[in-house]
Amino acid sequence: MTIPQSFIQELLARVDVVDIVGRYVPLKKGGANFMGLCPFHGEKSPSFSVSPAKQFYHCFGCGKNGNAISFLMEHAGMGFVEAVQDLAQQVGLQVPDDDISPQEKERAAAARQKQATLTDVLEKAADAYRRHLRESQRAIGYFKGRGVSGTVAKRYGLGYAPEGWRSLASVFPQYDDPLLEESGLVIVNDEDGGKRYDRFRDRVMFPIRNVKGECIGFGGRVLGDDKPKYLNSPETPVFHKGRELYGLFEARTAIREHGYALVTEGYMDVVALAQLGFPNAVATLGTACTPEHVQKLLRFTESVVFSFDGDAAGRRAARKALDGALPHATDTRSIKFLFLPAEHDPDSFIRANGTDAFARHVSEAVPLSRFLVESASDGCDLATAEGRAHMASNARPLWTALPDGVLKRQVLSDLADMTQLKAQDLADLWGQATSREAPRSSHSGYSGYSGYPGAGSAPARQAPAAYDHEPPSWDAPPDAGAWPPQGEAAGGYPGSYSNGSGYGNNRPAFRKGGDWKSNWKKKDKDSPWPPQPRLPRTPTASRADHAARLLLSHMAFLEELTHDDHTTLCAQPAPHGPLFSWLEAQFHEHGPLAWAVLRESLREHECEALAVKVMTGSHAQTEGAMQELRLELRDLLNRMQIEDIEAQQKLLMLQAADDPTALERYRGLEQKRRVLLGVAAKAA
Repeated sequence: MTIPQSFIQELLARVDVVDIVGRYVPLKKGGANFMGLCPFHGEKSPSFSVSPAKQFYHCFGCGKNGNAISFLMEHAGMGFVEAVQDLAQQVGLQVPDDDISPQEKERAAAARQKQATLTDVLEKAADAYRRHLRESQRAIGYFKGRGVSGTVAKRYGLGYAPEGWRSLASVFPQYDDPLLEESGLVIVNDEDGGKRYDRFRDRVMFPIRNVKGECIGFGGRVLGDDKPKYLNSPETPVFHKGRELYGLFEARTAIREHGYALVTEGYMDVVALAQLGFPNAVATLGTACTPEHVQKLLRFTESVVFSFDGDAAGRRAARKALDGALPHATDTRSIKFLFLPAEHDPDSFIRANGTDAFARHVSEAVPLSRFLVESASDGCDLATAEGRAHMASNARPLWTALPDGVLKRQVLSDLADMTQLKAQDLADLWGQATSREAPRSSHSGYSGYSGYPGAGSAPARQAPAAYDHEPPSWDAPPDAGAWPPQGEAAGGYPGSYSNGSGYGNNRPAFRKGGDWKSNWKKKDKDSPWPPQPRLPRTPTASRADHAARLLLSHMAFLEELTHDDHTTLCAQPAPHGPLFSWLEAQFHEHGPLAWAVLRESLREHECEALAVKVMTGSHAQTEGAMQELRLELRDLLNRMQIEDIEAQQKLLMLQAADDPTALERYRGLEQKRRVLLGVAAKAA
């Protein structure tokens, strides 16, 4: 799908980055900007700035910056096309695409509308299930028995589907609405005259959300011994088990803070791990891990750890996860496999051995390369030529699935050693086998917009924030407030944790030893965060850099410049001069534009690198009283003109012996220089 640059510019001119970011990050006005806790790294003091003038965000702590599109991609995990479509629908724009027919566009619009309608229905059911949980001591008792606090229950929106065949009839007066069946909430028995009844009955409920926070399905667990123990929503237009991960919406900030995603096997594993200090856990939805699952996780982190039970079933699940991970195992990513003792799941292991023991197991998880070799050699007698040949046959499809790179070559070397062949010989054998097979079809990715790869579509919805000012735990003192949450607090997600950590304590993220945090002990939960390494100093910016920064941030200032100002700016050596000329042309054609829009117009332009350089980093903040900024620009331009005059005067002095008019021109420039010096001195 190719989206024209002109549309991107128009879209960014219409959306407000403060509104977009504010849906995920609580922001407070601070001068000309809005400030909040950075969603891309853990912090306790706000360093995340959102500029309504530039339509840009910037974090002074981690350096993340961008516009509304990049924020949805970085924080919500959307692809580029999905982010553009999401924003476009919010402002009532139709994303142009010349590659598809009008009929296909109409079908796509209808599909997006259907998705939005279904998620509305599911959200309404989720609200009802949360209300029922507050009224069911039996359901609350189940969660309390599993050690789940009210804080965690609220964060994950846990609920309860009451007994009875048609409890949702009190929520949806039109119980025969086809949307209830299409969303998976109601089952229609065609053999019994189309009789309808609720799919979920007498179960604790786990709402499944997409990365935007929209409810797309449910998982339900029985409270007794009925079968099936777990029941999931069926496949619907908005819910596909092979693509979605339970808990990803709630865990996305914690994944960035911890530095890795922990993939488990069930809903309760995720909830229990969040309760015990590992809120970066997600789970597959009763199906094997797929490449789509892995790809979605890698939008948020470069490190994934799969956690499985150590029994035969856990090994089989790990083997399927390996198949899903191999196409994405590039040289810069870390994918590992954690196997717990057969008698334990993550919840029981942590309760028996503690969080430090589990964290140690995570750090010692088996790397993908080793697990690949172990899987290939499973059941093969490597003491015989036949066994080694069998292992090589098993390994070939696994090795072939790896992306080209250093890791793939190293794995080849390991496999060659085990087969007692040279790496080149083994590669030649596999290459010959591949050449005899039909070539695989290639899939080209999105290429219509440089810098933001991705695809997909989704209806635009206002997603709830990931975290909230949480209610007290089940066992909180009476004066802390009652659980479950009452009134407006119930089911709402208006903010984030006040401590900025992304979850309800001050524990820092677990990180493997060897980095700058290695000497700080996680078990000391009351100790302060270790000092962060000093960031490298930004090189001193030139006057031309500073002028470019001011004009790119506040393009309307161009209207106030004199003819001499424009001449001075455009006469600057490349790339500054061409940038000022381009900016002036943009101003005459479009009027004043925000930096986010200018940034898109500069794509692949010769001045792009300079503009990005001066507008990136903590030094790029040009906010303040507008009059002060105007005076600052005026002083810069005066000093730049003084430098130009002094350079001209040097040339005139050299020409004075041969040119009688040189001294006259020199005096004229000197008078102008003195005026500018006086203005500059007054401003100083």
